[in-house]
Amino acid sequence: MSEAINPQNAPYAVEVEQGKTYYWCACGRSKNQPYCDGSHQGTNLEPVAFEAEKSDTLYLCGCKKTGKAPFCDGSHNQ
Repeated sequence: MSEAINPQNAPYAVEVEQGKTYYWCACGRSKNQPYCDGSHQGTNLEPVAFEAEKSDTLYLCGCKKTGKAPFCDGSHNQ
């Protein structure tokens, strides 16, 4: 089983557009953090798709330890 890499111990503040689908990197290997660039290939980790309910600023997990993927839940503080 592959383990996620921790790219940073803080959330990523991102602007999203209502109705658009985004793919959050769950493996931590993407060079396009916090979004997937396909770097998970060869692991058992998959990106998490989510659709923006409204245009807004969201805080996506940067440590890859959140229990509420793709959103930051403060797990990086532990």
